Amino acid sequence: MQFSNSWYQELEGWYSKVMPTPLANTRLLYHNAPLAAELELDASLLTSQRQGIWNGSELLPGMQPLAQVYSGHQFGVWAGQLGDGRGLLLGEQQLSNGRKVDWHLKGAGLTPYSRMGDGRAVLRSTIREFLASEAIHHLGIPTTRALTISVSDEAVYRETPEPGAMLMRIAESHLRFGHFEHAFYHQRPEQVRQLADYAIAHHWPHLQDEADKYLLWFSDVVERTATLIASWQSVGFAHGVMNTDNMSVLGLTLDYGPYGFLDDYQPGFICNHSDYQGRYAFENQPMVGLWNLNRLAHALSGLMTTEQLKQALSRYESALMRSWGQQMRAKLGLLTEEKEDNDILTGLLTLMTNEHSDYSWTFRQLSYTQQHEATSPLRDEFIDREAFDRWYAGWRQRLLREGVEDVERQRIMKAANPAVILRNYLAQQAIDAASAGDVSVLARLHQALMRPFDDDDAFRDLQQRAPDWGKKLEVSCSS
Repeated sequence: MQFSNSWYQELEGWYSKVMPTPLANTRLLYHNAPLAAELELDASLLTSQRQGIWNGSELLPGMQPLAQVYSGHQFGVWAGQLGDGRGLLLGEQQLSNGRKVDWHLKGAGLTPYSRMGDGRAVLRSTIREFLASEAIHHLGIPTTRALTISVSDEAVYRETPEPGAMLMRIAESHLRFGHFEHAFYHQRPEQVRQLADYAIAHHWPHLQDEADKYLLWFSDVVERTATLIASWQSVGFAHGVMNTDNMSVLGLTLDYGPYGFLDDYQPGFICNHSDYQGRYAFENQPMVGLWNLNRLAHALSGLMTTEQLKQALSRYESALMRSWGQQMRAKLGLLTEEKEDNDILTGLLTLMTNEHSDYSWTFRQLSYTQQHEATSPLRDEFIDREAFDRWYAGWRQRLLREGVEDVERQRIMKAANPAVILRNYLAQQAIDAASAGDVSVLARLHQALMRPFDDDDAFRDLQQRAPDWGKKLEVSCSS
């Protein structure tokens, strides 16, 4: 295995060198075997004799641990200097195919940027991030990944004492909007340029020789962000803390905290009970994405003209609507475009809102509809059946005009409408079992999340709607 750290080598002043602080009596609880294979890891690294790799007491050759410094806007307010308060970038692994990936150890102890924190993570939040990043990845959405979970006998204090834990996070990059804001608000324009050049050299190398490379690069950042958020909306995912320091320049889903997948379809769903004003409600995510991009544009104002920045930002809405429209048409089984398609979608979402219909369950059940049948099995899911019948008749006529056989249409719809999503209560069951020493629930849920679109009888219990108690779980930033 080959490790280097280009952040350490090329961006002096953007980090502090920090060694991990291992927790007491740490053991490897669970690892992501498919990801380990992708990373070409030797099986010996995941044995009990190599525990130190996963708790920070052993470094692999070439690793250079560091805590990145950045700033950001949190809940719409400038928060000033932030940084890696409980995680360390250990280094970049060079894979045989030429790809490089960051290894980032979360829960690794105090750093100069911990502020009032303890630099630790708890088992609860570590399992939640592990499962969420895997769920999002296998839904086909760009994200960081999770390789290992280590757990300790040492208690970490949140609302109550909880088992301490560490997560090894894997990502193409941990470069954030907040990095650029940090340099800009500290009046260091040369560092803004340095960081943009670093990003282009390592992740957009095809733009390096372009005369307008910064415009082309920022335009791509805008479009990546738009398509990311469109994908979140299509699968009913709420991030919960879309601060600018949690936004990836590469368009990755980054920093899983109080996230939530929709159970009942409520556009105003707030997954973070610390979000008192609902800034990051599900329906607000597209708007917040653009707001955050405007903050990034402000930080980049020394690299481009105002007109260029506006030109790049103007691509956001069209990219988001194009991507979201394609995904929602697939969810409805529409293979072509017609003017009335938006009315069909809006009609269904209105019915679902009025009746608190389960978002993923409703679309998945719709995938089994036979278009030549005058009624749908989904009808019995609605109290106002006359309203559903009117909607169904219009949707059915739309399908019949396309002339696509049910087998093909259902295949497309099932590939867009997951049977298994990471509901909060499923994550909580895995957490409760793991806290008691049983990882089988976690392992089984992980297996199901890796095949979210399959009709698999072995996971039928994980495909059901959430029970009432499961809809009422509160999740905060400490999660």
